[in-house]
Amino acid sequence: MILYTTMPQEFIFPTESESFTKQQTVTYQGVSLLVELSDAQNVQVVRILSSDPQHFLDERICPGTKISCASIEGLSANF
Repeated sequence: MILYTTMPQEFIFPTESESFTKQQTVTYQGVSLLVELSDAQNVQVVRILSSDPQHFLDERICPGTKISCASIEGLSANF
């Protein structure tokens, strides 16, 4: 594959950034979510990792929503 572009290589093939290391996959009420730590007690939903269309209509797990860490399954302690 050849890319003809004036963009620097770092923009096309980014290295692992700090924001990706802050994100974690968790299960909340049976739905897999990609979240990142927003403060000591809450995480913020970044992405819904589900193929069920009904999960995308649920206002409790829409991207940007803050969820309490105490109610999340699979949240690691070193997060």
